[in-house]
Amino acid sequence: MITRPRAGAGFSRRQFVTGLTGLGLAACTKLQPDTPLSATTDASAIPPAAASRYALTIDTCPWTIGRKTGRGFTVNGSVPAPTLRWREGDDMVLDVINRLDAPTSIHWHGIRLPADMDGVPGVSFAGVPAKGSFTYRFPVRQSGTYWYHSHSGMQEAQGLFGALVIDPKGAPLRHPDRDYVMVLSDWSDVAPHDIISNLKQQDDYYNFRQRTVASLFHEARESGLGSAINNRLMWSRMRMSATDISDVSGVIYTYLINGQSPDANWTGVFTPGERIRLRVINASAMTLFDFRIPGLSFDVIAADGQAVEPVRVEEFRIAPAETYDVIVQPTDGRAWTIFAQSEDRTGFARGTLAPQKGMAGPVPPMDPRPVRSMVDMGMGRMSGMSGMSGMSGMSGMSGMSGMSGMSGMSGMSGMSGMTSPQTAPSTPETPSVATPTLVVDDPGSPPKNVENQNVATNPVDRLAEPGDGLEQNGRKVLSYAMLRALRPAPDLRPPSREIILHLTGNMMRYIWGFDARKFSEAGPIHLALNERVRITLINDTMMEHPIHLHGFWSELENGQGDLRPNKHTIISQPGSKLSYLVTADTPGMWALHCHLIYHMHLGMFRTVVVS
Repeated sequence: MITRPRAGAGFSRRQFVTGLTGLGLAACTKLQPDTPLSATTDASAIPPAAASRYALTIDTCPWTIGRKTGRGFTVNGSVPAPTLRWREGDDMVLDVINRLDAPTSIHWHGIRLPADMDGVPGVSFAGVPAKGSFTYRFPVRQSGTYWYHSHSGMQEAQGLFGALVIDPKGAPLRHPDRDYVMVLSDWSDVAPHDIISNLKQQDDYYNFRQRTVASLFHEARESGLGSAINNRLMWSRMRMSATDISDVSGVIYTYLINGQSPDANWTGVFTPGERIRLRVINASAMTLFDFRIPGLSFDVIAADGQAVEPVRVEEFRIAPAETYDVIVQPTDGRAWTIFAQSEDRTGFARGTLAPQKGMAGPVPPMDPRPVRSMVDMGMGRMSGMSGMSGMSGMSGMSGMSGMSGMSGMSGMSGMSGMTSPQTAPSTPETPSVATPTLVVDDPGSPPKNVENQNVATNPVDRLAEPGDGLEQNGRKVLSYAMLRALRPAPDLRPPSREIILHLTGNMMRYIWGFDARKFSEAGPIHLALNERVRITLINDTMMEHPIHLHGFWSELENGQGDLRPNKHTIISQPGSKLSYLVTADTPGMWALHCHLIYHMHLGMFRTVVVS
């Protein structure tokens, strides 16, 4: 248990931690004797050649960031774990040796493989026992950028994660001149179980940035004093905070790139004019990052390991467990700052692209913090609008003119045709076979109870919105509606069943779940082998949830017709409704959960049985 810092002390503590040189990897880089030569201890370095066999030894060592030291979980002496390079078509053999006094595991995130190789203890296998070992064996059937991490206890939150780079079987689609892995993470010297304990006792333990009298006057100037006061009273009656963006903030987290703090300034070297591929992986426990390189635009060429039609943007939001590959081409021989600010604007990760080591570009100020709106509460774009115009940072409100009477917009997949320049045009889906009768598994609106604080009365499609705090910021920001696959999905059958899941929670008691039931109270979801299913997520909470379905591709229905992008992790925005298609082509028991690690451990977890 830690002592709660006084209000207003958050930034000074974060600046104290991030303002000191981060040692990161340096504390744990001594390799174990049985480390194969194909492994690397630099999290950003991709091995020169792919290997089909690895020996991975899991242990712990002190992990120092600045003057704060915690216990880090290591793989082959490295924290974060070394980048592994595989090759599509190979049969992988990975020997995991556990030197811990407790069980461990490795989950190969986003990799299609047999269920007993997926690495989730209690679901698909028994785990790697203390002082024991386990050998993973599976064929590699895909290529791209992925990552691996522990699924045991809170080991992932303490550094047990690393990058995966998988070479395609044939020639790669693009040949960059440089190729760097960028693993984003959050780190605290406070043990994860203590963080959960603090949140259970007080839900805003790490959130001190409440609205004040000063901000009330600002809102009053924008919308009138009566409207501003009514808005404050509305949130008060709901016993919620409009500034509740992240459960755990920069008051306790230091944000890292490849295990290095902002002051350590991870640097990727380039020659002006080179095309640089950045493989951006969010391996954080609880933080959504907004990633940009001020002054440069870049092409997003892959999402969650799967190639997409290049989309040129200046910024994107990346949730825990997501990956994006981008191509950037600096023409000036100067230092360019890589800037990844947390969604709640309480801190940032920072690195540099430069012609040589030791250079540093200017660090931009963080954007204004987002403020939640009634849209985030699931009240729709036209509901509860009185007094809302003064809420700075309110997202999802662009393109409102002429929308009177359109409160039931939840079925508008992709929001194509809207006036926002960030919205991609939709392509009509080409019917390939006769449409079967759709059976809908709908539990109905979840009850308000001790496990559920809110019900979204009018959830809307937000796939064309980049996320709270990113709209109208003067930059072109990626949205899910802009992602378009290079080729149609292999299974063009329409779904025969729709499963509707409500994402629910009680922030005050810090309980999370699906359909107002935590994991211990919910049974498995059963799918027939090769069944084609639509999964619809309705977010009844006022927070983003990155939802990860193990074992299958999730074909996001984002208005791109048969060119739906394949993803393994999907951000469900507050107050939203979205759908994705799944072909249940691999038997076994699989996990479905939120990838905010404390939400998962506090109940937002289900099993999916395919038989």
